[in-house]
Amino acid sequence: MPVLAAAPGVAAALARASSIPLASEAVTPVPISPSTPVYPRPPISLISKNFPGWGMDIYTGGASGVCNAALLAEHDIGIVINCAVNLDIDWVTIQEATPDTHLLSHGAGPVRYYKLGLIDGEGNEPAMLHAGYHLMRSALLQQIPDKPSYRNRRRGNILVNCRGGSNRSVALVALFMHLECPERYPTLDDAIALIREKRQLHPDEWFETPKPSLTRLAEHAILREKALIATEWHDE
Repeated sequence: MPVLAAAPGVAAALARASSIPLASEAVTPVPISPSTPVYPRPPISLISKNFPGWGMDIYTGGASGVCNAALLAEHDIGIVINCAVNLDIDWVTIQEATPDTHLLSHGAGPVRYYKLGLIDGEGNEPAMLHAGYHLMRSALLQQIPDKPSYRNRRRGNILVNCRGGSNRSVALVALFMHLECPERYPTLDDAIALIREKRQLHPDEWFETPKPSLTRLAEHAILREKALIATEWHDE
């Protein structure tokens, strides 16, 4: 078989030109650009087992993990929060019967699915990540009716994902962990550090795991939440 050996900066272009694919199992990073190295990481990662006060495990992951229904079932994941506005998933396993052939496929899937459409960088409305924190809390607290149309009543564990599982999902989970368990994670940075370790994120990519714009949104959300709590106490 032909073998291609090339410097990382030109490997992708040479692979396309020569029709010799790069080894998918390679551990050496192949940069997309000089500032964006890519390192292998698991499809999903266990971040916190039996999270204090909630009695469930928190996972983060990327597209390849969240789309693997067997993997989700293996880890008893019953709730998925998709943080990526540019990643849609067809969850339908039990399709609704409809005579309208022009309608898109719709019905029930294997998990309870919630969508938070964050942008991977600048461009998010400041309150959006704060809304994601409350979405995550609400998804865990939601009581599902015992009706045939509500097929997923069991909560299970939770997976928070984005396309790569290293930016938007990291920001949301770190925000949740800090606000829900400040005794264990006194600062946002403490929670981010743990997620980087558990997600096996390489130090060379920490500058964008999460990106500064998402970190600023998380810090903004912390201030908003503290102000909201202070207002509620004042009203009481």
